[in-house]
Amino acid sequence: MRIAVLGSGANGASIGADLTAAGLDVTLVEQWPAHVEAMRASGLSIRMPDRELHVQPRTMHLCEVATLKQPFDVVLMLMKAYDSRWAAQLIEPYLAADGLVAGVQNGMSTRTIADVVGVERTMGTVIEISSTMTDPGVVHRHSGPDRSWFAVGALPGGPVGREEEVAALLRHSGTVSIVESIEATKWMKLVSNSTVLVPTAIVGLPMADAIELDGLREVMLAAGQEALDVGRALGHPILPIFGLTPEDVERPEEVVETLLDTLYRGFVLPGATTTVLQDWSKSRHSEVDDINGTVVAEGARTGIPTPVNAAVVSIAHRIESGELEPSPSLVTPLRRALG
Repeated sequence: MRIAVLGSGANGASIGADLTAAGLDVTLVEQWPAHVEAMRASGLSIRMPDRELHVQPRTMHLCEVATLKQPFDVVLMLMKAYDSRWAAQLIEPYLAADGLVAGVQNGMSTRTIADVVGVERTMGTVIEISSTMTDPGVVHRHSGPDRSWFAVGALPGGPVGREEEVAALLRHSGTVSIVESIEATKWMKLVSNSTVLVPTAIVGLPMADAIELDGLREVMLAAGQEALDVGRALGHPILPIFGLTPEDVERPEEVVETLLDTLYRGFVLPGATTTVLQDWSKSRHSEVDDINGTVVAEGARTGIPTPVNAAVVSIAHRIESGELEPSPSLVTPLRRALG
């Protein structure tokens, strides 16, 4: 099986390193030139709390994809959600006729990928890994394989029965659940992401510190509840993620808090920051529009009020425009949205 990891930043490189260490035929495709060159020159180091993994992966610059002669059987896409369409278009000519593209991403990107490569070659995936990368060739992975989690599932009309092909790969990097409704499962992850990723980034603190800031937990729970309510209006059932059981999510009024506490208990380590704050520290656009922005857009379409998520999106846009800097003081305007 020929495997590509399309998007080999912190999370993609972590997974790519695990697959390389397992002896699989994997190629890491990446858009940061210095990162590719560092991996070629000195290898890839994944520094975890209990150990360090060093591998010499096969790598490609994005511009080198056009030189490929043989197709990939599985592409694990770890690009930003907003890059999904063009990334799928880039790799589609180099995907085997019976190959699979798995969107190992935040956001509701599965149908976007299916629009490009076909639903029959698309596998939906949910990811929960915490990692950061500042220096090329070196990843700080806060949650090792024993504390990482994935879900895999096909869309209706998709390659049902082939989930194990992707799940077997991701088991090298964490625990994997195969699910019947991948879109509902991805929405549940969207609920968690709406609760945590952007709100904690706005106050400019690691996740473990941000939640202790006076008033922020209340904001986080409200943002998550809005996301859950919108999902239910869209017809998505409440499903367990992060290894929870159906009994753990029986009470809708407690689901968001259960998800939050499970995430912090099992996956958040001291000093870990969200991908959103990492993007802002590099002056990059974040996935706010694909996370909280999706909640706002779908809330407007279904008639569900989403004032907290709207405030999160508005402040995030002001940060990205350079008008504001992430700061604990921004919890005050977030709290105003609680009414």
